[in-house]
Amino acid sequence: MITNERQYRITKAELERFERDATTHSTREPSTGVDPLIHAAMGNALTSQADELRAQLHRYEQLRDGHVTGRDLDSLRDLPTALIEARIAARLTQRALAERLGVAEQQIQRWEATAYTSVGLDRLQDVADALGTQIHETIIYSNAA
Repeated sequence: MITNERQYRITKAELERFERDATTHSTREPSTGVDPLIHAAMGNALTSQADELRAQLHRYEQLRDGHVTGRDLDSLRDLPTALIEARIAARLTQRALAERLGVAEQQIQRWEATAYTSVGLDRLQDVADALGTQIHETIIYSNAA
């Protein structure tokens, strides 16, 4: 997941490299001793990686440009990604969120890099509040005893 403009620029450069390599690969015959199926698989891997990077760039652009206004959470495990996406959709940098929370920018970077795994519930709520998010929770109880 792309979480900031620096990662966005790096990912764009990587996409260009993978696209260039995929194009070059597709115009070449397999090297001597390389099975054509292996050669094709290598090309497919380059294309697949380019597709993945393209999808990440598109998601970041959609968030950053205000085309995404929310997401459904299927589990609490989705909350960290939702908070990161909420920050991007709010057009806040990691630095701006850090200032709102009174923490260092590096702290936000660490929290996001680790998907908020070391962050307690109260701090998660602080982050959600600083982002102005509205979270509507529904918990469905199991009837199993």
